[in-house]
Amino acid sequence: MTTKRLATILVLTLIAGCGGGPRNGDDDRSCDPAAPACAEGLVCAEVLEGEPRCVGPVVIRGRVLDLATDEPIAGALVQAVDVNGAAVGTSVATDEEGAFTLTVPVVRDAEDAPADGAFTLRVQAAAYQEFPTAIRPALPLDATTATAEENGWVIDNPLTTVKLIPLPGDSANWGSISGTISAEWNAGVLVVAEGAGRAFTGFSDGEGRYTIFNVPAGAYTVQAYAAGLQVDAASTSLEVGEAVDDIDLMESDRPLSTVSGNVQIVNAPGGSRTSIVLALESTFVEASGRGTVPPGLRVGDIEGTFTIDDVPDGSYVVLAAFENDALVRDPDQTIGGTEIVRITVPDPGAGNVVTLPEGFKVTGALAVVSPGADAPEEINTPTPTLTWEDDSSEEGYEIHVFDAFGNEVWSDEIGPTSGSATVSHVYAGPALEHGMFYQFRITSFREREEERTAISTTEDLKGVFFFLSNS
Repeated sequence: MTTKRLATILVLTLIAGCGGGPRNGDDDRSCDPAAPACAEGLVCAEVLEGEPRCVGPVVIRGRVLDLATDEPIAGALVQAVDVNGAAVGTSVATDEEGAFTLTVPVVRDAEDAPADGAFTLRVQAAAYQEFPTAIRPALPLDATTATAEENGWVIDNPLTTVKLIPLPGDSANWGSISGTISAEWNAGVLVVAEGAGRAFTGFSDGEGRYTIFNVPAGAYTVQAYAAGLQVDAASTSLEVGEAVDDIDLMESDRPLSTVSGNVQIVNAPGGSRTSIVLALESTFVEASGRGTVPPGLRVGDIEGTFTIDDVPDGSYVVLAAFENDALVRDPDQTIGGTEIVRITVPDPGAGNVVTLPEGFKVTGALAVVSPGADAPEEINTPTPTLTWEDDSSEEGYEIHVFDAFGNEVWSDEIGPTSGSATVSHVYAGPALEHGMFYQFRITSFREREEERTAISTTEDLKGVFFFLSNS
């Protein structure tokens, strides 16, 4: 177990109940977080500049709804995730009204009020795309904004209402895979079922329990991924609509690996440092350049060499400048260091030390103006105007629009522009689907002797919008 992984292990044990409430005074309410014995309705919490004591719980209260219809989704699994990406506590299921109440561990002040703590929500449900995704980030909930109630403190605001996107297809034919990860550290782990060239994902809760929804009939290999964790894969088969609930994953003593390489940042006045992530190859969508990154397989603040430690066995896509930092992987295919890089860990030839043979070239991004300059943006027109920063050296632009599942729904091309700091182009593709998220991406290019060379692109996670029709 590495120091990095030990730092994410939850040291607060919560015992939630009904009754009891926030109270102060000189009564002895001390407790041991490792073995709490609080009265019903109280939890054992860490205290700033004091010993742990029994206090009223902090809960996140919210709902899960269908994005297109606002109808409640019953049976969705909701979990809280801390700033390290570790799941906090167990998952809870939404009721018939789509409602949930989730207890979270929060450090308290001298008056028992929440003093520190930030969480995001993670949601999975049958027949729906999971939340969050690369282009649908989960915004943090600040525990210090919780409202005092008779029995504790409550976080209930617009961010605790999560709206999910329905998956296409007949959900009656899909099953699920569940089990438990038996390991010292097993919270918030990415679990993947791979089969027939497809991958389906889920995340474990604070007790290592996981469920992968929306799995078609077939044979699958189930594996778990997180920095510092190595487990043995398990196999299973599903019939149509079957729920398999005993696919447990056991920790392995196989050694972890190290991945290293270097980044060259060129022609980038807007950014000087970037990040590297390892996306699981089976989840990578080539057209949109997106994939799921297991917890901990990231290193930031990079301007040259980088190292990612404690990497479990698997096949990965190495992505440079994937996050919003005013930088992108250089798209110019006429120079080295710009191709998508795939690796196998451990390396068949080099073992547990994987060194990338060529550095990544990273350049300045084309800034997105609208929609989605800083966060996913709601639009109500079926023909949105896409606007981005002008590239003064371009001879044209390629425009691509993807839906939330990574499918390209429309592309177009325009010539050079001049006299303006920005460029705009009206969407003219297929009708936008009510409640769907989309992302537009722009690539500037120049042409020499009938050969096209890409210059720059918009960032991987910007330009996101969702369409809600007014009709």
